[in-house]
Order: sequence, then C-alpha cells, then structure tokens
Amino acid sequence: MTTAPAPGPGDAPTAFLEVRDLRIHFPTDDGLVKSVDGLSFQLEKGRTLGIVGESGSGKSVTSLGIMGLHTVGQYGRRRARISGEIWLDGKELMSADPDEVRRLRGREMAMIFQDPLSAMHPYFTIGHQITEAYLVHHSDAGKKAARKRAVELLDRVGIPQPDRRVDDYPHQFSGGMRQRAMIAMALVNNPELLIADEPTTALDVTVQAQILDLIRDLQKEFGSAVIVITHDLGVVAELADDILVMYGGRCVERGPAEKVFSEPRHPYTWGLLGSMPRIDREQTDRLIPVKGSPPSLINIPSGCAFNPRCPYADVPAGGITRTERPELRLVTGGDGAAGGGRHWSACHMAEEERTRIWTEEIAPKL
Repeated sequence: MTTAPAPGPGDAPTAFLEVRDLRIHFPTDDGLVKSVDGLSFQLEKGRTLGIVGESGSGKSVTSLGIMGLHTVGQYGRRRARISGEIWLDGKELMSADPDEVRRLRGREMAMIFQDPLSAMHPYFTIGHQITEAYLVHHSDAGKKAARKRAVELLDRVGIPQPDRRVDDYPHQFSGGMRQRAMIAMALVNNPELLIADEPTTALDVTVQAQILDLIRDLQKEFGSAVIVITHDLGVVAELADDILVMYGGRCVERGPAEKVFSEPRHPYTWGLLGSMPRIDREQTDRLIPVKGSPPSLINIPSGCAFNPRCPYADVPAGGITRTERPELRLVTGGDGAAGGGRHWSACHMAEEERTRIWTEEIAPKL
C-alpha cells in the first residue's frame, strides 16, 4: 500500500486550500490537549469537503485554525500551540502577518458558525452587522451601497421582505432565518472559501433541507470551495464531494463520498454508518451504536486511538493496534486523480480482511 504523501515545508501547493500536518494543542492545568494532531487534506474550488466525527474529534478546532482564530488569546498571549502549514490560493497563512490574515478573513474565507444567536451581536440589527462586514473590506463604499448589498444578500438567502427585515434584531428571527442571515453575512464579500460548522444543528428537518439546498445553490453561483463540518452523515451525503473522517484529532479515513459510503475501510467509519438511521428501506433491527466514549484528548490511547472501542482491535497479530499508530494508506483501487479522487484509510488490519468484514458482517446489517 502507498502511504499518504507529505509535502516538504514550503513546497508549492497543488490545490486551492491545502492543510499540511496541522497541529493545534492547548496547554491546560491538566495537561496538553491535542485537539488536532497531524491533519492534512486538500480542497479545490467548486468542491465540498465534509469533515465528520463525534463531538471532541477536532472538527471545529480545525475550522477555527484555518480561519486564524486560535492564534492569539486575551492580552496578546498565545493560547494555542499551532504548527503545520495552511495554504490558501498560494498564500501560506501560518507564517503570514496576523493583519494580513485578518484582511483575508471575511473577504477570501468566511465561516458560518454553529450557533448564529450567539455568533451575532444582540444589540445590533441584522442589517448593521452585514453592512459592517461589507464595509470592513470595501471602505470606499458608502453606507447606502452597503445597506443595498445587505438587502440583496438577505433576499438571495430567502429572507421574506428583506428591505424591512434588514432592520430587525437577531432575536426577532427564527432559528432557520438566523442561519440564513448568518449565511448572508458570510457571503457578503463573495469569499472563495466557505466553512460551515454544523450549519443545520437545532433546526427542524424541513429547514435543514432548505439550508442545505441554499448552500449547494450558492456554491454553484459563487464557485466557492466549501467545508461542511458535522457529526451528521446525512448532511455530508447531501452536500459533500469528498469526506474526511476524524477521530482523536486525526484523520482515520478520507476519500470520495461515494467510496466512503459504499466501501468504507475503517472500523470507526463502520460505526458511524451503523448509528445512522435509514429511511430508504425498512429498518428491522436497532441502530448499532459505537460502543464506549471518545478518547480524552489529553490522554489519547497509544497505538490506534480507536483501539479501546474497536471490536476488531485483536485481529492484527502481535498487539500492534495498541502499540503503533497506523498511518493513512491508499486503499487498493482508490488511486484516482490526485486530490479528492483517492481513498485513504488508517488501520492496521490487512485490506483483504477489512473488505471481508465489511462485505460479510457490516454491510448486510446496515
């Protein structure tokens, strides 16, 4: 098998967004929290990457790291230990001046936060907050032009009577409307990279479908690269071209969405699929949960981080699962075009054994 390639420091990126060996660690009184511990991936314009995993796997920390929001804490003290490289359209963000990253934020990259009610300021109107985001990057534009832009975006994301609702406050919007307003704020400067962190959390099913349709339509219109962060596999099935599965701060599987759903090659991915309800066929058995709890990011298990919960931890001989950390390796037959076409998995089990277990034991139950 081929091990996942590791570009050298400073090598020119081959994709619009390229994350290389990203590590984000937080010093605490209890120890070092390794929220992201060696994550690498690529994303091209016009494509959507779904990052999935349980709470605490490092998904949101990754997104905030890309946006440059972990760099400096209160009073200018560094509150996270960050290393690696983040390339955006040929610019390396980790070594860039913080002011330059701040200028890129909102203009070339933007984020839809998980809870728009807490992300928006309660004392300012929706329109004020959207126009402020616009004027930061268009200082030569007047307030009248900025307000017009805010109304246009609110109309584009489906807010009824946008010329009137632009003067409402966040608490006057429903949950779905606030999420739409947050999307409008993120898109006001036509960013080339859009990160959506749990964009449908706490929304009812009908509104979820509307928000997902909206993100898909806006991506087609603006041609943006999109990262969707979620624990809901139904969301990535709807939106993503490629999927990256995170566990314990690392990637355990990544590849084209159709491959990850139809031929997953990591036991953790099997567990996520087994815990997802199906509506396309009759469900005769109970859902199969992933046993146990996610690992502490302070004391991550040695070897494969998933081994305490993995029902197949003893399959590889010699106890290697508990002593050596598996690296991402190319799945046989997953050697498509460079980037999203390749299918990678980090597991000590032989691929033939994983194929047999998935085909004979797991897939028939899903």
